[in-house]
Amino acid sequence: MSDASYRDAIFTTPLDRVASFSFDEQVVSCFPDMLRRSVPGYGQIIAMLGLMARAHLRPGARVYDLGCSLGAASMALAREMAPEDIEIEAIDLSAPMVERASRELAEAFPEHRINVNQADIRTLDYQPAGMIVVNFTLQFLPPEDRDAVIDKLYATLEPGGMLILSEKIISDDPVENAWLIERYHDFKRANGYSDLEISQKREALEDVMKPDSLNTHHARLARAGFVRSHTWLQYLNFASMVAFKAAD
Repeated sequence: MSDASYRDAIFTTPLDRVASFSFDEQVVSCFPDMLRRSVPGYGQIIAMLGLMARAHLRPGARVYDLGCSLGAASMALAREMAPEDIEIEAIDLSAPMVERASRELAEAFPEHRINVNQADIRTLDYQPAGMIVVNFTLQFLPPEDRDAVIDKLYATLEPGGMLILSEKIISDDPVENAWLIERYHDFKRANGYSDLEISQKREALEDVMKPDSLNTHHARLARAGFVRSHTWLQYLNFASMVAFKAAD
């Protein structure tokens, strides 16, 4: 039986000091609800992963799910791909995330080859892969480390391989950026978050999450060597990109 998940109420009480956000046991316990109510387009991004894999992967390909959290991306991939057609390497830095994802993935897809490990994606020893998924993970790395990570992922991909990169974004236009942020806060209010919760969570994330613009992401992907990249989904200030490595 999968672990219970609870409503996100982490920031409902006024705090004298708001600590930096971390993926601890408290966050793990309410993470599905947090994603559903805080990340516009998350469900659509997850739903498309398996379809993209089915369209692009060769049989037996390795796929990395980096920053796997509770394994939603890995589950979406396994649902669409037969056990013999995919090998999934799910990686997360948070021990509580890895512990729960390991149990839930093993329970849901016992026939699939899904390895869940705790590791830092900056130093992981990668093996050749046909597809890499990085969902809302790069934004938590120091900005100075991001180019090197994307370079490493490009080198990891086999010819013709595909990178899915999903991130919270900022706009290069400050007026547009302010408008997107306000509409995002409206989105959260519509999903039951109070102004206090919105304010305290924003403060908790200030030092640990530094979003880039879409232009910055696409320029980084091009520098790494990807022959093309597209923004295939944007919902307010959240976006998902796909980038392709040239085939031989």
